[in-house]
Amino acid sequence: MSLLVIYLMIGAFISLLFWQAYSLFHYVPVEDRQFLDRPALGFRMAWPLIQAFVHYFGKYISLTREQLISLRLRHAGVEYSVSAKQFIAAKFISAIGFALVALFLTATMGRSAILIALVAGFLGFFYPELWLREVTGKRQGEILRSLPFYLDIVTLSVEAGSNLTGGLTQAVQKSNDSPLRSELSRVLRDIRAGKSRADSLRDLAERTGSLPIKNIVSGLIQAERTGSSLGPLLRAQADQLRSERFQRAEKQAMEAPVKLLGPLMMFIFPTTFLVLIFLVLSKALMQGVVTWGPIVWAYQWPGS
Repeated sequence: MSLLVIYLMIGAFISLLFWQAYSLFHYVPVEDRQFLDRPALGFRMAWPLIQAFVHYFGKYISLTREQLISLRLRHAGVEYSVSAKQFIAAKFISAIGFALVALFLTATMGRSAILIALVAGFLGFFYPELWLREVTGKRQGEILRSLPFYLDIVTLSVEAGSNLTGGLTQAVQKSNDSPLRSELSRVLRDIRAGKSRADSLRDLAERTGSLPIKNIVSGLIQAERTGSSLGPLLRAQADQLRSERFQRAEKQAMEAPVKLLGPLMMFIFPTTFLVLIFLVLSKALMQGVVTWGPIVWAYQWPGS
């Protein structure tokens, strides 16, 4: 009879846990993502937990912190897939997930398991930051690579008699899909919606966070104010960007040997030395130069 009561209590406790979990997620409002982009895979896997965290703890996130994260998300081009509060929630959930996985894998290590779980949680907290930095760097690189081509198209259109808006339209129509094409399309939509061209270009520079685009936007706005010709300005900007890209490529090529020193010292050189030492030691053992018992036994193992 007592065993039955224990089973009933365990069942009631498990049922209560499931009910609490259901209640916890039941009152989380469903986000309308009809006009939003799809989040990354890691965010989609933990999306219910992220939404629950934002619903219950989002009010404790400071406005300054939220604005700073929103600016970084805008520079990465993911502001329409993940909000600032959702990104902060993902950091805490990632920390908890990493810590639990590490604790599960090292449960038999005693007190060391707790320390490893804390370290894993610390690393998990900054994992979304690494993802955001990688996405931002990749997007910035793609923008810089395609920017001279777009400037060439705009330059040809302007020199052919079109205005800047017409040149941007031609650049968007004659190019493949890329981050810069999406940003220029947004600039054209803002202009059609009634925003001034100068303000649309300033918003472009703010969204991308790219210094070359900021310089180009400043030059275009200044040229329009002074009535200067846009063709020579755009052509000079394109030539300068190509020169800077060539200099960056030279810099990366010169840095490659230095960056290879680490893998060489940690992996390739030790392996090479081990192979050479084994050959020299084998020759010495076969000729009887080395007669120390443990080395001879290790060399002959498994022997008959």
